[in-house]
Amino acid sequence: MFIKSFKINKKIFISIIIILVVIITSVTVFFSFADDENSDSKKDYIKWVDFNVTNEALSLTAKLDIESHNNNSAIKYNWLELLAYLACKNGGDFKNFSSSDLDKLVNELNSGKTISDLTSTMKFYDYYYESYSAVLSGFIGNYSIEVQKEDGSRVMENRYGIKAFLPIAKNYAFSHYDDFGNSRSYGFKRVHLGNDLMGSIGTPIIAVESGIVEHLGWNQYGGWRVGVRSYDGKRYYYYAHLRKNHPYAEGIEKGSHVKAGDVIGYLGMTGYSVKENVNNINVPHLHFGMQLIFDESQIDSPNEIWIDVYQIVEFLKKNRSEVYMSNKESKDYSRKFDFIDGISE
Repeated sequence: MFIKSFKINKKIFISIIIILVVIITSVTVFFSFADDENSDSKKDYIKWVDFNVTNEALSLTAKLDIESHNNNSAIKYNWLELLAYLACKNGGDFKNFSSSDLDKLVNELNSGKTISDLTSTMKFYDYYYESYSAVLSGFIGNYSIEVQKEDGSRVMENRYGIKAFLPIAKNYAFSHYDDFGNSRSYGFKRVHLGNDLMGSIGTPIIAVESGIVEHLGWNQYGGWRVGVRSYDGKRYYYYAHLRKNHPYAEGIEKGSHVKAGDVIGYLGMTGYSVKENVNNINVPHLHFGMQLIFDESQIDSPNEIWIDVYQIVEFLKKNRSEVYMSNKESKDYSRKFDFIDGISE
């Protein structure tokens, strides 16, 4: 009787042990995941950027930066510092920007004060400086570009200035409006995370900044698209809805290194289809977007940071890459003047 009872209790005991092991394992995994999530949320990196710097502010600060460096002025301005200061003065809203605020800042700097002196009590200065550096640090600096002399010969000329290019090649017409955040319904309800540049099919698309081709191929939302990551890893440029049948420029493939101003593809109207090479977009255009990456966990996650690039496109209209048909058989285009990216000061 005792032995029978013991056998029954032994089975129950084993079952209880198994259940306890499952529960303990589940709880351990849960708290481990929670700790990972909690530690990720505590990571010291920027989680959101609302970029609304106007073309006017970009242009004025860029001019001060470039001219002070090219003239070897005693005081060399840094446009990122100027913009971060102005953001603090305007609560991060450049709709309230006044050029008189910039004039006052310049006068203070010329009087001998440093940007550190002027921003020591500004709580959010470091945030704005890091945010704007992530957006714009590849736009101004040292570079070499090929120039054509009067006798037709070409030489490389060292310069300091704007070294980022408009995503539409020089001498090609386009139009755009600020459509960032507008609703989209294909696939699922979502917002538009870029700027649509309307143009003609086949218009050469230009790499805004030097970097590495990180993504290439078909996406049902973007059609034929290419994604380029800046060398500092902070910016991911997304170019979508490229041309049917011949979306990419010759030699462009995943892992390719591209220089700012290179032709990387051709404007089209592909996308909105799970089937490749389909034109399901109503109007030919380039979808151009920029994602900021402060931490690798922000890639392909709900923590993605996409910014409004409309004002950036307006700013880059002053720097366009001239192209020519380099292969008549394939009808491929290439940049006309060579370019060597330098290291920003």
